[in-house]
Amino acid sequence: MRRAEGRDLSPRRLALLALLTAVLLAGSGEAASPAIGSEVPDFRATSLRGDALSLREAAGRHKAVVLVFLSTVCPYVNYFAGHLKELAEQYGPRGALFVGVYSNGWESGEEAAAHGREHGFAFPLLRDEGHLIADRLGARRTPEAFVVDSSGRLRYRGRVMSKQESPELKRAIGAVLEGRPVRTPVTKAFGCAIGG
Repeated sequence: MRRAEGRDLSPRRLALLALLTAVLLAGSGEAASPAIGSEVPDFRATSLRGDALSLREAAGRHKAVVLVFLSTVCPYVNYFAGHLKELAEQYGPRGALFVGVYSNGWESGEEAAAHGREHGFAFPLLRDEGHLIADRLGARRTPEAFVVDSSGRLRYRGRVMSKQESPELKRAIGAVLEGRPVRTPVTKAFGCAIGG
């Protein structure tokens, strides 16, 4: 009898199983990333230096806000750290605010601050307690970048750069600062999973 039940996967039962799986996954706490062109939900946080930061206010004061999810131990983050520092130095004076976000539950604020100092990050660094910022943006990896324009709309999400040095993030920042459409608004981020 068990054998017969195990084989009874009619199209109706398969559809019901797929529906139940979708419902369970939807309730798993993982939020989807905002669509390109849509408004990014605001958040308020305190930087590791003690400064208050609101995404909405930062977007209103800058031409672009570049949120980059980081990790103290991810080799991909460390590999691209120099590139991120250069981008911040190049585009900061032109109106882009870079913000580093550490969302891994097992990394302390002290470790994140030390990591930022080690790599010369002069931009604000946030400790994302409980993955609240990562969940709002749908961030899953480190490094993963999100570019928000001055109206608070998402214009790019994806990798910082590939090992072949494809400059999608750099091009996206340049386009937003110049008021142009981003040619490739979504790329696949690769690196380490955000966890803990």
